[in-house]
Amino acid sequence: MALENAYIPYGGYWSTPFAKWQGSFANLHPVHFVADVTRRALEERNLSPKEFTALYFGMTVPAKQSFYGAPWLAGLIGAETITGPVFSQACATSARVIGSAAFEVEASFELEARNRAQPTILCLTADRTSNGPHLTYPNPLAPGGRAEAEDWVWDNFNQDPYARNSMLQTAENVAREYGISTAEQHQAVLIRSAQYQQALEDGAAFHKRFMVTPVEVNPSGRKVLATIADDEGIFPTTEEGLARLKPVLPEGTITFGGQTFPADGNAGMVVTGREKARELSRDPDIEIRLLSFAEGRAPKGTMPKANAPAVRRALDVAGVSLRDVKAIKTHNPFAVNDCFLSREFDIPLEAMNNYGSSLIWGHPQGPTGMRLIIELIEELVLLGGGYGLFTGCAAGDTAAAVVLKVDA
Repeated sequence: MALENAYIPYGGYWSTPFAKWQGSFANLHPVHFVADVTRRALEERNLSPKEFTALYFGMTVPAKQSFYGAPWLAGLIGAETITGPVFSQACATSARVIGSAAFEVEASFELEARNRAQPTILCLTADRTSNGPHLTYPNPLAPGGRAEAEDWVWDNFNQDPYARNSMLQTAENVAREYGISTAEQHQAVLIRSAQYQQALEDGAAFHKRFMVTPVEVNPSGRKVLATIADDEGIFPTTEEGLARLKPVLPEGTITFGGQTFPADGNAGMVVTGREKARELSRDPDIEIRLLSFAEGRAPKGTMPKANAPAVRRALDVAGVSLRDVKAIKTHNPFAVNDCFLSREFDIPLEAMNNYGSSLIWGHPQGPTGMRLIIELIEELVLLGGGYGLFTGCAAGDTAAAVVLKVDA
């Protein structure tokens, strides 16, 4: 359904820097970490935890005691009277959290609840791919009653139990179907790397528009081990360096330079009605309205292709033409994703992902899409407003897309 009443307050969102896998955030408990960052972000924005009527939490990698999910997190940030669901939809988690929050806001208007306080939903997303859990599942019927084991992060990266291939193989399948060469992928990487450098200009002025920084790393609560001012683990990218890389799979096309890397971090966003958004906004003259959320699915083993049906449905529901879209952000775990999208919709590679994307700054899964949507909003504000599109693929040959509009 189309969204008419769901808004995001300008400045009512934030993200940590993202840190490379096994980097500075590797030993921070993701729930405690997102709670620490959220308390700070709310204070910096003069927002009280008591403002919120619900908390929607997105997290894809289990952590100790994360069974208690949103109620635990709400208590940690000082919002003891609220609760909410926990979403885990692989790389589509952020879009699903935002979309579901928007649907709750929309439903309150559909139920003619205008005389009640508008829902004000705090959306938080967090993941730590580093030091992921090593799980055992009892199997009394196995020889000797031996348990089955799973490395949550790595085993699921490498094996889709339905399609029976790795995520890397899905991108290779699309590269082969569409004749997307290593050279074409590397050209896309060079463009994305240059776009990210724009975000670092003037002392990382673009990142400072939304990023909670610097972050002190203090896992024990007794000693600060590091201070992280911006994204950690960005790989230097040159044409010569990429040319030296070989494809990861035999007879494949995708090199390590043509794909993202697992990372750690978190992000937050407020979703509410128009009046409340104005009240909570850093600038009430800037309006951010969510227009649609949609999902798509591709045939087995072709994950990057799922963006196409998700985009088409999101645009159709929003009643917006791609020609009207002023800024596009994609979750691009592989350069193949953007090469495919460019061909499918006749979009120049340079017309997507200004200021950066997950291909360059990494992929903590849960918060990845939320950071991209935050960057989309800020880019549209700098452009003076307009329509924006986010899309990103996810495990299971799926994808999600969001269309929003900024009036600035």
